[in-house]
Amino acid sequence: MKRPILIHPDPRLKKVCVPVADISDDLRTLADDMLETMYAAPGIGLAAPQVGILQRVIALDCAKEGEGDARPLVMFNPAVIASSDETNVYEEGCLSIPEQYAEVTRPKEVEVEWMDRDGNAQRETFDGLWATCVQHEIDHLNGKLFIDYLKPLKRQMITRKMQKLKRERAREQ
Repeated sequence: MKRPILIHPDPRLKKVCVPVADISDDLRTLADDMLETMYAAPGIGLAAPQVGILQRVIALDCAKEGEGDARPLVMFNPAVIASSDETNVYEEGCLSIPEQYAEVTRPKEVEVEWMDRDGNAQRETFDGLWATCVQHEIDHLNGKLFIDYLKPLKRQMITRKMQKLKRERAREQ
């Protein structure tokens, strides 16, 4: 089921999410809904707080169309356990901040641990776009948005645009 995506500014997007104790059928359903919502948006990553659920769950798939199979990943309690000194700069966007993009510098490579949908511990090293995406989504779980990396003036400008967008959408309903 597609879920509505919260638009910044929303206080739920600034909250630190609670860890998942154990993987339930409800959480598996949430994971499936998050993937469906992410693909429909369309996006390459989505964190549970973006659909109003304050738990440590993210979904991502950075496989580009025409470059092999989709690789949907759902991570419960993801954590970066190591990151490279080398950095990458990507122009990031966010489904909670539609049509706004900015360059963000992050570690080029990260090692991440998480639980899969069956409760099994997983560990993988990601680089390039995958590394950027997984860090962006984990930031959401800690109440941090990509615009928090920007200078205050640019961040305020984007926030004002989002407030205007939310007002326009509210009037349309």
